[in-house]
This record gives sequence, C-alpha cells and structure tokens, in this order.
Amino acid sequence: MTTTSPEQQLRDSGLRVTATRLAALEALAQHPHADADTVLNVVRTALGTVSVQAVYDVLHALTAAGLVRQIEPAGHPARYERRIGDNHHHVVCRSCGAIDDVDCAVGHAPCLIPSSTSGFTVESAEVTYWGLCPDCRGA
Repeated sequence: MTTTSPEQQLRDSGLRVTATRLAALEALAQHPHADADTVLNVVRTALGTVSVQAVYDVLHALTAAGLVRQIEPAGHPARYERRIGDNHHHVVCRSCGAIDDVDCAVGHAPCLIPSSTSGFTVESAEVTYWGLCPDCRGA
C-alpha cells in the first residue's frame, strides 16, 4: 500500500478526483475484500444519496486504473481490495464467506510457474484456499 494520498493516486492514474471515488477508496481501506453492496452502503453513509450504478462505475474505473483489485471467489460476489502490487492469495470460509489475505509462499510474482504456458506470458497466479474461519470452526 502506498503512502500517496488518495487524491494523488487518482490523478496519477488519470482519473478525476470525485467525492464518490474518494469515498469508495476510503470504504475499501476500512473494509478489505468488500463487495459492491458494502461499498455502496459505506459511500451512502459518507455522502448521502449515491446511485448503485455510480458505485459500480467507480469500482470498474478504480479496478481498470489499477488502484483496486477485484477478486471473484467461486460462488461469491466479486470483492474489491486496496492491496495491489503484489501477488498475494486469499483464504475463504466455506461457511460464512469471510476472506483474508495469504502472502505468496514463493515470493516474486507469479509465484506459481505453470508446466506449460501455451505461448502466454504469465503475469500473475491466483490461489484460493478454502476452509472454515476460526468463528465458524468454533460454532
């Protein structure tokens, strides 16, 4: 995570600084791995009336600009996070859907080298670990 201000991150990415974009970045800083509904609720709390489409458009723009990473665990809605620039993975609870980060076991991205690339240039690798979180395991 960078120490550059969110305003400067938006400018450096070629995006205009808007209240909705800033509120979405703040929502994701407060709620890592948030889905769009969570971001919408946090943005609405901060700004008042904001349309669902506006939040989806902001999340798309932030993802396209590389300021946010979108992950899509199987069977779950897309989630968004501010942790970018490394090749970390995720662990997902099969019961409640909680998600946490797992650092790459090998190091440099991509941390998994396929036996064949079929001519592709591999830029990243994703691993999703599935299990039960401590709360669900204890229940």
